[in-house]
Amino acid sequence: MITQRWTWGGDTSVARIGYGAMRLTGWPQGEPPARETALAILRRAVELGVNHIDTSNYYARDKIAANELIREALHPYPDDLVIVTKVGALVEGADVARPAAHKTGLTPDNLRRGVEANLRSLGVDRLDVVNLRMGDLDRSLTPLAGPLETLLALREEGLIRHLGVSNVTAAEFAQARTIAPIVCVQNLYNLSRREDDALVDACAAAGIAYVPYFPVGGFQPLAAARLDAVAARHGASVSQVALAWLLARSPNILLIPGTGSLAHLEENIAAGALRLTERDLAELG
Repeated sequence: MITQRWTWGGDTSVARIGYGAMRLTGWPQGEPPARETALAILRRAVELGVNHIDTSNYYARDKIAANELIREALHPYPDDLVIVTKVGALVEGADVARPAAHKTGLTPDNLRRGVEANLRSLGVDRLDVVNLRMGDLDRSLTPLAGPLETLLALREEGLIRHLGVSNVTAAEFAQARTIAPIVCVQNLYNLSRREDDALVDACAAAGIAYVPYFPVGGFQPLAAARLDAVAARHGASVSQVALAWLLARSPNILLIPGTGSLAHLEENIAAGALRLTERDLAELG
């Protein structure tokens, strides 16, 4: 079971190791697990103490949709389960292949459409957390303020409980905080991609969760001799060391590693019990 926790938005305690549902669908690339395996993974994650699941309505391919799998596996949802979704330039999963001019998800109408699609597919009346994903289009053509104000209005309607931002710069994060209460940032960050070091610390100082996507490298898994050496000392996998490093990096970091394997799910969650030494941390840098 997971023992390390974080209080989300000042009112909801979540385990620091969660689960990212994208890989259950094979979106945007890769082979998904069999449907029964996907359902079993979601149920087992909750059994092991996961109460933070990351998803999106546009995580869907070949008639396999993450939100529908979550609903089938877990609805009616446990009282403490936090489902985090996202909206942004994409409206549907297939939009990922379209030219930038055809990615229209950041308009007010399409942001509402995205929120309502998540509500419908998850089978809820209010979304726990919605991340506004920026950075998929030219920043000069898609400023953050308008889309975030739209989501703030939807929050005031009662459709959203908390707001976060994803794939943002430090300047956009600072701007977002002047517009709406922000509970999390979801950006690319891992042992080999440290560009957000200052932003991790800024979030921690503000009591805001930082949720790294691709925590073990994503489609290009982490590989380094230093990781191998630390993993060998602990009898752990490289992925477990990478996850344990993130947990040690800052107490506001929440993990959402995704997998289509039950064994890998349990391995990821077991990383929460791995305690890296000062020597380990110094070697990892």
